[in-house]
Amino acid sequence: MKKIGNWLRSAWLVLIVAAVVILLDQWTKELVRQHIPKFETIIPIKALGEYFVFEHVDNYGAAFGMFQGGSKFFLIVALIVVTAILIYVGRIPPEKKLVRVLLGLQMGGAIANVVDRISQGYVTDFIKMGIPGVYYWPNYNIADSAIMIGVIGLGVYIIVEDMREQRAKRAEEEAEKAVANGQPANEA
Repeated sequence: MKKIGNWLRSAWLVLIVAAVVILLDQWTKELVRQHIPKFETIIPIKALGEYFVFEHVDNYGAAFGMFQGGSKFFLIVALIVVTAILIYVGRIPPEKKLVRVLLGLQMGGAIANVVDRISQGYVTDFIKMGIPGVYYWPNYNIADSAIMIGVIGLGVYIIVEDMREQRAKRAEEEAEKAVANGQPANEA
């Protein structure tokens, strides 16, 4: 029972972020399914014109329409990702709140798209951006956005943390060299 309590203290932020992503994603997808016929396009923000539109499509692949036809594979991947996050969250130091938020975004996005795959057999995508007549980024949804923000954010976080650790290590080595050469450590 104590392990569960400790895990919940570690996981609460991840779970809340994931829940918000799931609710927001499912709510927006339901609005799209109710108000935009399949393969129809609307311009939600007139000032952005056709550069940013909502187009209701079915996605049988991964995020942004990649790897069409792999729904069962993506269900398995999502379950592995969610399980890994739930196991890992207990090992994250308490001060690493940003890591918890980023993992919550990833977990919520994965679960939200799993809900679609289980209930419909595909994922509802609707956000479309690009330059009309030239290029459009593949359609996506709130869950895809959350996953990408979580993955990219975690990647940037890891790189920044690594750079900080390397700088601290170099400073420590320089201080040790200074002391070895008879200089006070703060002059190095």
